[in-house]
Amino acid sequence: MPVELRRIGVIVLEDNDALRDEILVPGLQDFGFDAAGAASAGGLYRAMLERRFDLAVLDIGLPDESGLSVVAHLRKVSPRTGVVMLTANRGRDDQVRALSQGADAFLRKPVDIEVLALTLRNLAQRLAGEDAPRESAAPPAGRWRLQSDGWCLAAPDGRVAPLTASERSVMRALDARRGRTVAREALIAALVEDVDAFDPHRLEMLMHRLRRKAAGIADKGQALPLKATRGVGYLLAE
Repeated sequence: MPVELRRIGVIVLEDNDALRDEILVPGLQDFGFDAAGAASAGGLYRAMLERRFDLAVLDIGLPDESGLSVVAHLRKVSPRTGVVMLTANRGRDDQVRALSQGADAFLRKPVDIEVLALTLRNLAQRLAGEDAPRESAAPPAGRWRLQSDGWCLAAPDGRVAPLTASERSVMRALDARRGRTVAREALIAALVEDVDAFDPHRLEMLMHRLRRKAAGIADKGQALPLKATRGVGYLLAE
């Protein structure tokens, strides 16, 4: 099994409890981030004293302090922390002020969790620069591949899509035996401990989502070579 790299730490500052605890934090965790939440600027500052965060997702409207002043403060005390700002305001003023204060990216609510995850992955990769762990030997040109320790699927032209934990587990199992059929039971075992209690239709749905996700980043004629072997399992073709 590949060595697991340290997961990217993300602190989510959002005063809407349901949005923070039921959507943003668990959604980012499912996309492989070590995510935690804070309901106020004070809570964020306390959390950052207790542990390291690589990235911060900041709402602009907060009960105790503006998210704009938070990003300005982070730029002084933690300049290497990547910052993504969120706001429900449709005007451009917040966007201009957030970026001028030092935010790295700006997204509007309601935010698509997959878009947020990919924004954070790209930001983390850019900030890491030359200090980032090197990927394993580059695959042949024109080949679908996994990157970011398996948390992103990359098309032959380099465009990427973030993977959920279940998508990542299946793709890693298929990639490890590329060109060979992997039995359904083996793929299910990569997802859950109790294989017998798993509904096989869930695996079919997962494969459908993977193909659809890959289609969103693929050029014409470069579909993900994920094939079903009837009655046996699936293979990722060379």
